[in-house]
Amino acid sequence: MTRTALSALLLGLAALSGCVAPTGPVEVTRFHEPAALDQLGHGTIAVAAAPGGDPASLEIRTYLAAVSRQLGAIGYADGTADSADQVALVRVERSYYKPDRTRGPVSVGVGGATGGGWGSSVGMGLGIDLSGGPKDQVSTELSVQIRNRASDAVLWEGRSHFAVAADSPMADTQLGAAKLAEALFADFPGTSGETVEVK
Repeated sequence: MTRTALSALLLGLAALSGCVAPTGPVEVTRFHEPAALDQLGHGTIAVAAAPGGDPASLEIRTYLAAVSRQLGAIGYADGTADSADQVALVRVERSYYKPDRTRGPVSVGVGGATGGGWGSSVGMGLGIDLSGGPKDQVSTELSVQIRNRASDAVLWEGRSHFAVAADSPMADTQLGAAKLAEALFADFPGTSGETVEVK
């Protein structure tokens, strides 16, 4: 997928990057071999969906655009799948779940007191949580693997992940793609094997 083909998506993501809604930190983990470091961050690279991904889907195309933008920012030039020095394979996994309620919706408290010569008293309090159950959550993970196109050797790989409420603006594909890609390539190539939180 060339940067020309991605231009419309890139413009949209660039506009969104300055107004991304607040979210918690993104968890990022990256791996690379020291011998591969001098090959990273320069030359030409093609961005493609990893095997099993649908390159025609809007969601995948949005993440491809976000990754392409970050690769350009760290020094790569756009290349084609049959001629680029390296290939970046992109995978996205999203899942929805409902967090467990940590306590019941109804709570009861009982207290007692005694007074010297004045008898005793007992009180009971009833509390009802009317806030409803926990909101549905959406978990999104972006994984990218950079390979040498000629040898197919893996030079670098990483993943970024966050979970937000399903009705949060950050659950939106475009906002989430920009945030996850930016976090994944922050301080590229990163410390191999270390998991960090990027705000």
